[in-house]
Amino acid sequence: MDRARNFIPGPNQELLDIKPIRSLAPMFPAPMGVNINQSSTPPLVCVTPVGQFPTGFGGGNLPAFGSFTTFSVTANGFSQAGTSANGAIDATPISAYKTRSSGATALNGDDEPYSGNQTSASGRKAKKRSAGLSADGSDGVKVKRPKPIYKNLVAGKELAFLPASPNNPREIVEAVHMTFEALRRRHLQMDETQDASRRADLKAGAIMMASNIRANVGKRVGTAPGVEIGDIFYFRMELCIIGLHAPSMGGIDYMSAKFGADEDSVAICIVAAGGYENEDDDTDTLVYSGSGGNSRNTEERHDQKLERGNLALERSMHRKNEIRVVRGFKDPAMVAGKIYIYDGLYKIQESWTERTKFGVNCFKYRLQREPGQRDGAAIWKMTQRWIQDPSTRGRVILRDLSSGIESIPVCLVNEVDHEKGPGQFTYTNQVKYLRPVSSMTPMQGCGCQSVCLPGDANCACGQHNGGDLPYSSSGVLVCRKPIVYECGEACHCTLNCRNRVSQKGIRFHFEVFRTANRGWGLRCWEPIRAGAFICEYTGEVIDELKVNLDDSEDDYIFQTVCPGEKTLKWNFGPELIGEQSTYVSAEEFQPLPIKISAKKMGNVSRFMNHSCSPNVLWQPVQYNHGDDKHPHIMFFALNHIAPMTELTYDYGVVGEETSHRARTCLCGSLTCRGLF
Repeated sequence: MDRARNFIPGPNQELLDIKPIRSLAPMFPAPMGVNINQSSTPPLVCVTPVGQFPTGFGGGNLPAFGSFTTFSVTANGFSQAGTSANGAIDATPISAYKTRSSGATALNGDDEPYSGNQTSASGRKAKKRSAGLSADGSDGVKVKRPKPIYKNLVAGKELAFLPASPNNPREIVEAVHMTFEALRRRHLQMDETQDASRRADLKAGAIMMASNIRANVGKRVGTAPGVEIGDIFYFRMELCIIGLHAPSMGGIDYMSAKFGADEDSVAICIVAAGGYENEDDDTDTLVYSGSGGNSRNTEERHDQKLERGNLALERSMHRKNEIRVVRGFKDPAMVAGKIYIYDGLYKIQESWTERTKFGVNCFKYRLQREPGQRDGAAIWKMTQRWIQDPSTRGRVILRDLSSGIESIPVCLVNEVDHEKGPGQFTYTNQVKYLRPVSSMTPMQGCGCQSVCLPGDANCACGQHNGGDLPYSSSGVLVCRKPIVYECGEACHCTLNCRNRVSQKGIRFHFEVFRTANRGWGLRCWEPIRAGAFICEYTGEVIDELKVNLDDSEDDYIFQTVCPGEKTLKWNFGPELIGEQSTYVSAEEFQPLPIKISAKKMGNVSRFMNHSCSPNVLWQPVQYNHGDDKHPHIMFFALNHIAPMTELTYDYGVVGEETSHRARTCLCGSLTCRGLF
């Protein structure tokens, strides 16, 4: 990969040499509806110069967001201080802060230290905030950190979908992110039957903020605990909820800190989403354009000013602090959609000014990716080339494992050893039942003449699913159900009906690959949205009354045994919007009698390995018969899945009936149960 080269300014470019400032104290109004003199909770440290949320974001019956008592890993010591050439950057977001004799002191969003009285935009002084739980800092400084909330959030009831312990930052980020995405899907489903004035992602974010459910509250230099390089997102609000990037609109996230006697504003995260045609073809370097001056109205365009985020970037170049970078790319599956990929830590190498095609001066910053990090955006660009031209994928054993059965070829790859392929089996994309489907109980179809419509009380398929169509307009499963009923041959609606999703087969470029220690596995070249259909578990249905007693030798048997907590908790937490909880505990879980063996015949699903922290869930689906004891087993994405991430599902918790088939687990997750 090309590295950044020394930059020589051209005739319309000049290097910037900005002297450090002693103080930067812009004042911004408190969030709507907040009386800062009465609050007893920590200040909103995520407010940026343009405001973290659009005006009126609290809206409706939800409170405005002036402060949060947080659901946060920072409450348990996971906040990491960054470093710079002039000492440590202490970015602890607390309201009571003891100033150190050296190093950097964190300041809040109004460039005031996190100690003493806070001043509002009107000049009034607020009372000193107490932030709850006391803790000792790493160097003996006592700080007060927000107390995490895991229960009593709604009507005094514990929310079952939240993790029981705050000891795993990744688990917390996943739970918060999964809850947000599930709320967004549910709002999309509800909005189709009523007049929706706001986007579902903003509604979901508002609910979570009002319920104090978010991760990594407070600003910090360096990594965000629990967020991994390569994680993907589809909405800017997702970045806010997990604490990766605070502004919901602005591209530059920054904070103020004291470096000894000096006081500087430093950048901590940027989103390179193409607003100024960022030059990001190189996966290790990024030329990022500053903010401001880019109005659609010609009369409002003006030269960018060295203030706020731009000034923070300039100061970060001198301080050499690490900056989180999120890269935005066009979503191939959505006309106007984007995908955001967390690409790790960068440092600014140089800056200059440049005149844009609109005739205004723009700040440019060249960032270099820190060495030794795993690939992020580089994987995205690599897989996009493969999708456009599959022949560019190297180390291929077989171009299409399905031999043309699937509409998109399934690639077989080995980059680990000399194994030439899996054991012999017959590829099929159908389930072989014990008796013909025509002899099974028929399924009642709908009488919809064109397509099934949301909220149609006369649609039989909608009523089968509890009154709502189970999929969004883009074919994403809204929530996990005992059984999802799709339209089938008995229905009058057309094949274009949105309630025909899983029966249409796979729509992704899959590759079966050799793993390091678990045989063959499955992954995908495209990104996969949470709730998106992946594939069906195909094979031969086994008669549960005549099961071979030696079936322990068959490692390809699927059973609907109880999965782990992550799968059970996938539903959207309806308590947050005043609906009845749909959570089913392990004790309440009811398995189905169906068993499917893919040992002799099957499809890509037979290569999905087990994980105690999976990214795929199984869902019973009916569409061509009415025997609910023997439904189709369909797989959907449990969370957003980045390209080239192994697809795994939870094979189930070992019980008395399955103890003879127990295997040692090698999933390597922090929540590994040891056996599956």
